[in-house]
Amino acid sequence: MRILVVLTYYRPHTSGLTIYAERLAKALVRRGHQVTVLTSQYDKTLALEEECEGVKVMRVPVSFRISKGVIMPKFGLTATRLVKQHDVIQLHLPQFDAAGVALRGRLSKKPTVITYHCDLLLPHGVISWAANQAVKLMNTLAATFTHRIVTYTQDYAENSSYLRRYMDKLQTILPPVELPVASPEEIRQFAFQHNPLGKKPVIGMAARFATEKGVEILLDALPKVLEKQPDAQVWFAGPYQNILGEQEYAARLMPRIHKYEKAGTWHFMGTLDPAAMAAYYPNLDVHVLPSLNSTEAFGLVQIEAMMNGVPCVASNLPGVRRPVQMHQMGEVVPIGDSTTLGEAINKILADPAQYRQDPREVASHYIPDQVAREYEQLFENLLKDLHNGRK
Repeated sequence: MRILVVLTYYRPHTSGLTIYAERLAKALVRRGHQVTVLTSQYDKTLALEEECEGVKVMRVPVSFRISKGVIMPKFGLTATRLVKQHDVIQLHLPQFDAAGVALRGRLSKKPTVITYHCDLLLPHGVISWAANQAVKLMNTLAATFTHRIVTYTQDYAENSSYLRRYMDKLQTILPPVELPVASPEEIRQFAFQHNPLGKKPVIGMAARFATEKGVEILLDALPKVLEKQPDAQVWFAGPYQNILGEQEYAARLMPRIHKYEKAGTWHFMGTLDPAAMAAYYPNLDVHVLPSLNSTEAFGLVQIEAMMNGVPCVASNLPGVRRPVQMHQMGEVVPIGDSTTLGEAINKILADPAQYRQDPREVASHYIPDQVAREYEQLFENLLKDLHNGRK
């Protein structure tokens, strides 16, 4: 099949959405399909066209931005041409341009599938409010025109004001998760580099430094943790500088974080490549995901941690709580509750054995090739239905 994948940001941009899209695109290529990604040239240093491990990436120039959104005047012409050239269209939402592509897919009688990653909640402000309303409208139109909507979990779908309206179109598919295997020596070297004075309890948080991630909840929980574990450290893995739309948030929290940095309690790892992440997770004692709202729908990093035998503490958000509940590897805490977060971290650090499960069993649910097979079957069924006039 010739599959057109459309999303606003693609790699090398780092987010759960872009990592999901990249893993799935590569898995579909490995299964013999031709995959083209249509996305934005959000950074002018990126090539307009290139091939990345068999995936053809086409980027449309950005004229200007509205909050985290991008305006691309040439997008429509490019989308029209590419829809005609492909058999199937997959859209990653939220995305402002999705409605137009979904309409093109419907008019061209091409199976069109939305993968819905999360609800969109932009920062406060008149411009952000207007942008949020525009994207909600486009997402609604996209859902009207599309043939199927894929979501990670039924739990998230039942609690999403968007997805609840389209239950008749819904299909759940767990996300693709994979990491390279780090050797024992690579894991030891990573530990020596970041924890040279010996074994200390390590709390991991792998995320963008963004408002919805709840970094301040972990900050507020640290005093309670340090009472019981005075040598505990936080290893924050992910982009934390100059994050689009998050400058004010970072300015508010950084003075507190710098105090912990000076004390050796907080370490920024920066954006780690997959090989480094594979060495990062085995050095953690617990991973936390204190997210605050429905812009977080699952938390792929929880699965990456569990695949390395690391228990997690997650907010009691729809979808986000499911990895811990499904695999019995951690604790679920109330949203925004730093006291309970600190207690849960201490509980896990005190008795990690009760949270141990077989990492191989966890990983078996998220193999990219398996996820790609489910999408492949979905696409084939839609093609058959359209051929038989049932759509």
